[in-house]
Amino acid sequence: MKVLHVIPSLSPTLGGPTQAVLNMVKALRSLGVEAEIVTTNDNGVELLDVPLNRRVVYEQVPVWFLPRFTPPIKEFIFSAALTRWLWQHASEYNLLHTHYLFSYASTCAGAIARRRQIPYIVRTIGQLTPWALAQSHLKKQIYTAVIERHNLQRAAAIHCTALGEAEDVRNFGIETPTITLPLGVLPPASLPTARAELNSLYQIPPQRKIILFLSRLHYKKRPDLLIESLSRLNDSNSDFHLILAGTGEQNYIDYLQNLVIKLGLSDRTSFVGFVSGRDKDLLLQGADIFALPSFSENFGIAVAEAMAAGLPVVVTSGVQIAPEIAAAEAGFVIQGEKTELTQAIANLLNLPQLRSRMGNNARNLTTEKYSWQAISTKLIDHYSEIIDRNTLTPDLKDLSYET
Repeated sequence: MKVLHVIPSLSPTLGGPTQAVLNMVKALRSLGVEAEIVTTNDNGVELLDVPLNRRVVYEQVPVWFLPRFTPPIKEFIFSAALTRWLWQHASEYNLLHTHYLFSYASTCAGAIARRRQIPYIVRTIGQLTPWALAQSHLKKQIYTAVIERHNLQRAAAIHCTALGEAEDVRNFGIETPTITLPLGVLPPASLPTARAELNSLYQIPPQRKIILFLSRLHYKKRPDLLIESLSRLNDSNSDFHLILAGTGEQNYIDYLQNLVIKLGLSDRTSFVGFVSGRDKDLLLQGADIFALPSFSENFGIAVAEAMAAGLPVVVTSGVQIAPEIAAAEAGFVIQGEKTELTQAIANLLNLPQLRSRMGNNARNLTTEKYSWQAISTKLIDHYSEIIDRNTLTPDLKDLSYET
């Protein structure tokens, strides 16, 4: 079985989506699938320093990097070279698995797959949630009417990572079968001295509990709500230090830094920028609580990584694995109000037994549900069924791939 994954960008700054595709392909290959990735050399306003127009090993998986159009057209990431490559090589694969909507690479791959009679799966990455659709609403309406709805309706299946995401697909009016299968996380390499290293690195007093925000610094993720909520604890008995790990547009980072100063949290807050590898493991294993009060997350890789490290989490109901978190008592699920967020964090700060119990539940949840090995095994079963059924036939809509 030969499967091609298509994604507009593997820029490390994109965080979860990039890591998910790389780990998915790595796991598939470990189970005998000839999985590869084709993408562009996009890296935000810059370009990745990678070889172009040939198959290379990148982060331990085979990747074809094609040059993107410069300057970049926002998230659309146009690439004429990618178009040519897909036209010439798509038929060498049994199936295409695309990632993202409203972006050139996935749209182009779907169109070429239909022309070449190759089944393809679309992963929407949460872009059909009401919140996501409300952003650049008019552009998305036009793009949907002209291109994306047809692309979704003619897919062999749509890969959703949570039941809420599958509901969003149906609410969008798409009848294509859905595969509801979560993403996975890798257990972190053990760092027994993580806490001591963090305290030393950021000059955090040993008695302070560390609250970690690990994601893009973007208004969608609402780090500002977290900062404002913590300011209510600043004069109480809750002794904490907030670490904000991630990058974003400079004007938004400036806004957050000014907000920290205004609310008197400068000595309790560290902006550490983008982290990966050991630096990320250090944060996950050295922190006490993870918080992501996001408007919308299709899965939330960072949330799952935090749980794998044994951190209790505080998330909003907009994070689509929130029902699993609530059911496992792996943290608090809130509606996104400041008072509720403040109270949830205060409970975890002031009740060490609750913090420990929820952290253990979080680790157990990821072990049971978010193992890449188990997820990839199920994904291969779906791939085989789709390929065997000649999924471009009209009766496809009567099939069910729900997991």
